[in-house]
Amino acid sequence: MWISYGYAQTESASPKAMQAKFPNQYMSWAATSEQEERTDMLASYPAAIVLWAGSAYAKEYHSPRGHHFAVADVSHTLRTGVAPAAGEKGLSASCWTCKSPDVPRLIDKLGVEGFSAQNFTDLGTEMNSVVYCTDCHVNGSAELSLPRPHAQDAMAKVHLPFDKQDSNMQGAQVCGQCHVTYYFQPERSNKVNIPWIFGSTADLIEKYYDARRFYEWIHPVSKTPILKARHPEFEHWSRSQHAEVGVTCISCHMPPAKDATGQEFTNHQVSDALANYEQVCQDCHGNKSALVDSLQQAKTQIDAKAREVEGLLVKAHYEAGAAWEAGANWAMMNDAIMAIRHSQWRWDFAMSSHGIYAHNPEEGNELLDKAIVQANEARRHLAAVLKELAVTQVNYPDISTKQTAQQAVGIDLDKLTEEKQAFIKQEIDEHWPAVSHHGYSID
Repeated sequence: MWISYGYAQTESASPKAMQAKFPNQYMSWAATSEQEERTDMLASYPAAIVLWAGSAYAKEYHSPRGHHFAVADVSHTLRTGVAPAAGEKGLSASCWTCKSPDVPRLIDKLGVEGFSAQNFTDLGTEMNSVVYCTDCHVNGSAELSLPRPHAQDAMAKVHLPFDKQDSNMQGAQVCGQCHVTYYFQPERSNKVNIPWIFGSTADLIEKYYDARRFYEWIHPVSKTPILKARHPEFEHWSRSQHAEVGVTCISCHMPPAKDATGQEFTNHQVSDALANYEQVCQDCHGNKSALVDSLQQAKTQIDAKAREVEGLLVKAHYEAGAAWEAGANWAMMNDAIMAIRHSQWRWDFAMSSHGIYAHNPEEGNELLDKAIVQANEARRHLAAVLKELAVTQVNYPDISTKQTAQQAVGIDLDKLTEEKQAFIKQEIDEHWPAVSHHGYSID
């Protein structure tokens, strides 16, 4: 059983009502529409295409942008594809879960599993609003809420029930209902589930997945059963030095601000912390230059380790593929495959988290250090298997660019783009609400 906190379409929480009641907060929230820059992460890190081969992530993966783009970006990405053929099951509607306050409304109407059992494309016409006041607040008020059932369940698992927390932790949990890792439960109609049965560390989540023999897809080259992490910012923050002293996502990314009359309010633009250094960093980090240098050093160190893991795993996937082609069996391959699975999981748990070099660099380094050890372990096992099978040469792919990496794993980007653009023109542009177009031109 989960608690319903309402949704955006009630009169008390309408845009007109919220703008009148909380004009500064509303104005700063609307400013997320200006945060439109993003980076093609596959072009920046093409090795990830090989690691994610066999999944939608190898097709398209961009850095996030402002909340106003939430519905449009998930609508237009190649990852969500096109509508399935009549009678076929398509991508789960669970992909909408954190993109719109219309989701709690639909869950109220359809039930948790009734909602997740729907096709993603079938509910596009229902997404009338982007991330909005009622994703975080009780209708028409400043009171915090946690409207998504998967988040309520997860906080209970780690003994942090929302209604028992102080306002500081509640604020972090409100962000954490979406900035958290999750998976779709296949046995429960693909409903969203946060895998914290044993705990929220990478090791304990891995234990949960391994115990239930779960995987998201089988890698087409190495036959590894792959796990996927998804932006585990809450998990990393919860074990950070910031968390220890009560500094949360809101402290850094939604700082207090003053309007022209001097009235203080919480800035809802959700921006980079350093942009508001004086308000959010200065009390603890008195030297801005030293802080920037420290962050850059942490980022450089983590990025270097991530690139090392990626290089090792690309080779491991293809060495495993060569072994299978030469006649290897599971008895010979099990240790190597599990080492690939576990190494890639830690790499993903570190790198799918936005800003780990700032949120928890210590954990980021620990994850990647262990991933390097595990990737090398996989390659040692594979070297022995390849020697036993008399394989003397492995053909590694060209991953110098996004294009060559996608070609190596059989992705026809032109075809996928053509199909998606046709769906956008015929369905999204014609029938879906205006928010699904934000940031994209309509011919």
